[in-house]
Amino acid sequence: MEKKTIVINYFQSKITELSEEAMNLVLEAQESIKTAYSPYSQFSVGSALLLDNGEYVRGSNQENAAYPSGLCGERVALFAWGANNSENKVVAIAISAKNQKGEFAKAYPCGACLQVMVETEIRTKEKLKIIVQINDQEVQVFNGVECLMPFSFSL
Repeated sequence: MEKKTIVINYFQSKITELSEEAMNLVLEAQESIKTAYSPYSQFSVGSALLLDNGEYVRGSNQENAAYPSGLCGERVALFAWGANNSENKVVAIAISAKNQKGEFAKAYPCGACLQVMVETEIRTKEKLKIIVQINDQEVQVFNGVECLMPFSFSL
């Protein structure tokens, strides 16, 4: 048996140290939190996509009493892009969340959202920049879904 190792490289910085484009994307994700419907978990997630034409597509988590019927904020945005804007490539996604106390909280994409991001990279033939807000002042930036999901499903 041969041991293999995976190394994940990412950046961590203050939001104010990001490029103007990335900072604006994080602000769009923060605004998206306001449209979250999360009466059960009280955990609101907002996401925003940056398209190659400079437009944004927003998404927020939408819960349902029948828990599996809800949808994460990332997939809401990605599916909206696929249904309405797919002629423009997704360049980046930012994810922001607030906990039950209304404080910014770290929320990495779940496996289902990451798998949809993998499919987005396949569709666009480009790596997706993923920006995750980890508190009220900082973000982590990943260049490509494989940083968060090194083994994905494919046919």
